[in-house]
Amino acid sequence: MKKLKNVIVIVLSIIVIAIGIYTVIEKNNKLKDGAITEKTGFLLGTVIQIKLIEPQPEELFNGAFSLIQDIENKMSINIEDSEVIRINENAGKSYVQVSPETYYVIERGKHYSELSNGRFDISIGPLVNLWGIGSENAKVPTQNEIEAALSKIDYKDILLNESDKSVMLAKEGMIIDLGGIAKGYAADVIADYLKSKNINNAIIDLGGNVLALGGNGKTDRWNIGIQDPFEVRNEYIGILGIKDKTVVTSGVYERFFTENGKRYHHILDPFAGFPVENSLMSVSIVADKSIDGDGLSTTVFALGLEEGAKLIEKLDGIEAIFVDKDKNVYATKGLKDSLKITNDKFTEKDI
Repeated sequence: MKKLKNVIVIVLSIIVIAIGIYTVIEKNNKLKDGAITEKTGFLLGTVIQIKLIEPQPEELFNGAFSLIQDIENKMSINIEDSEVIRINENAGKSYVQVSPETYYVIERGKHYSELSNGRFDISIGPLVNLWGIGSENAKVPTQNEIEAALSKIDYKDILLNESDKSVMLAKEGMIIDLGGIAKGYAADVIADYLKSKNINNAIIDLGGNVLALGGNGKTDRWNIGIQDPFEVRNEYIGILGIKDKTVVTSGVYERFFTENGKRYHHILDPFAGFPVENSLMSVSIVADKSIDGDGLSTTVFALGLEEGAKLIEKLDGIEAIFVDKDKNVYATKGLKDSLKITNDKFTEKDI
């Protein structure tokens, strides 16, 4: 009977996630008068956690999760009637008018595509679908399949009409995928929502995309663990103290599969058609806005240590932490006093 109950729980959890309804886990047991300090759910294809230092009405958390649900409904490529799906379905045919929110995220995505000269490209959808990394259909495509997908990728073919907030993809078969930037936008939206409710101390965590408001109640900042990219989860290379900042990491540990003894991670090169190969294991971006951290983490990872560091130097208010395959850690100048390496397997070096 116990085994049967476990099976039923697992099946119900899968069904809930599949239909896009977030599950709720209340922690800290501070439920008196309907007040809680923490809520966790599943949206945007990842686990989302909002943590406050003082109990708040559950309705406040519900409002935050409703905002994220709205973003998913508009921007997901896994929801049939989303705005992004309509754009993709009309590729090569016509402009599609979208909400100001979706237009803004696409505009910022195109900005980072331009900034990286296409190393980060939100029109990478055909290649993402071809590899299927993170799904049960993951496989190494043939060279002909890769070349066919690459012919449909070019951020310059994303046409924007500011006057009526409409978007068109110039070629049939093009697919924009906002998975590399929508989580960051969602974190920023939740931060603004909490501040509008006079909540100035919080952690917003969207699958490792962390935005820290204020402090943790004991100090005026939060201590954020920087993921060890040689481990899957919950192992850290060190601790970063931040306040009113976001930390967004892209790394080879997030999604991958192995075929014929070779590991393939999910950060794809829109020029070569294969996962990016350089000396890096992960890049963490520290920024004011999470949408910027999201776009830049993939961009800088794809550029590699030297070129990525040069780009960061040109950007105001942006810092980065690089971890390479030899377990060396490189932090930009602005993080020297706030990053503490706690894992003796890693060595901090100057860029």
